[in-house]
Amino acid sequence: MDSSRLGHQVLPVAGRREGNSLQEPAGKTGALHSWQPDILGQGYEQLTLELPGGAPATLVRYLPPAESGAHADVLYVHGWSDYFFQTELAEYWAAAGARFYALDLHNYGRSLRPEQSPGFATELSDYDDDIGAALAAMGRPKPDVEGQTPGRPLILVGHSTGGLTLSLWAARYPTAASALVLNSPWLEFQATELGRRVIAPLIGLEAQRRPLTPLPPVDPGNYSRSTFSAFGGEWTYNLQWRPLRGFPVTLAFLNAVFRAQAAVADGLHLEIPVLVLLSDKSYLQPRWSVNAGTSDVALDVNVVAHRALSLGDCVTVARIPDAVHDVFLSPAPVRRRAYAAVARWARGYLSAAPAGVAEPRTGPQSISS
Repeated sequence: MDSSRLGHQVLPVAGRREGNSLQEPAGKTGALHSWQPDILGQGYEQLTLELPGGAPATLVRYLPPAESGAHADVLYVHGWSDYFFQTELAEYWAAAGARFYALDLHNYGRSLRPEQSPGFATELSDYDDDIGAALAAMGRPKPDVEGQTPGRPLILVGHSTGGLTLSLWAARYPTAASALVLNSPWLEFQATELGRRVIAPLIGLEAQRRPLTPLPPVDPGNYSRSTFSAFGGEWTYNLQWRPLRGFPVTLAFLNAVFRAQAAVADGLHLEIPVLVLLSDKSYLQPRWSVNAGTSDVALDVNVVAHRALSLGDCVTVARIPDAVHDVFLSPAPVRRRAYAAVARWARGYLSAAPAGVAEPRTGPQSISS
């Protein structure tokens, strides 16, 4: 991406990037790892984060060719059955004056080990250790539940389940982040709050007895068909880390999501500005249709738009016409509108007006694996 054409946002509070050669703490165990070249190629490095539970997480950072003083930190967290590979997004935030980092949570992506159950978690708060280790490796102070966390502003960016996870984390650590950007966050069940309330007790009971039991598959593959290069989409990615029909959903994971969604429904009372990016429509049918390529095939976006108002007092909901579930995997004209929405929001909540609008790449996006 030509960073000169980006709708970059100069973010507040001047700061400087730390040196790249430093070995940094990788979690509460005290083990040290060094930054290594990442699969995404030049400019990307990864750091293994050892966690108390034994399953590691992985932090990825982007080092732009021409470094300048960074004025904020961005931490991105992926969604269910996913990992970080959105280089265009990293380059956008770097051009905006931020140090960009992305976290592959334990049991996902770069962090997934052969003996692990992909995506397994019993509570979304299980990822607090992942986030804490990532912030430590970024050189940030330990989040304080009550006091103000010093340092450059922290912008949290989460997709789908990652957006749900970060929303609750920001509520537990209300002074740690300066802003929250949610890309199609899974804030409410597709069958609405009533449907969740009806089945959640049964799911919770069964999750205690059989946490690893998979639920019947519900993903018909429409999302992959609309995005993956083999089916005419723009993106090529690692199918072991992002399977065409997703990982099996376990009882434990769904119970964790339901509990988190219930907490959102009760109100999180976030005081930081929140941007929620959503498609303008959903397509939740099991059969393929061309509409799947211009809709969210995972969430009921109207239900999520309503639930987003429960996040806090300063929530902006931006509906992006023809966006897919991951708004930043949509076709280039749609991504351009999404970046413009981020820039408009940033003008009001982060700093001065951006210089322009991001110009996404066009054509196939090949990602190393």
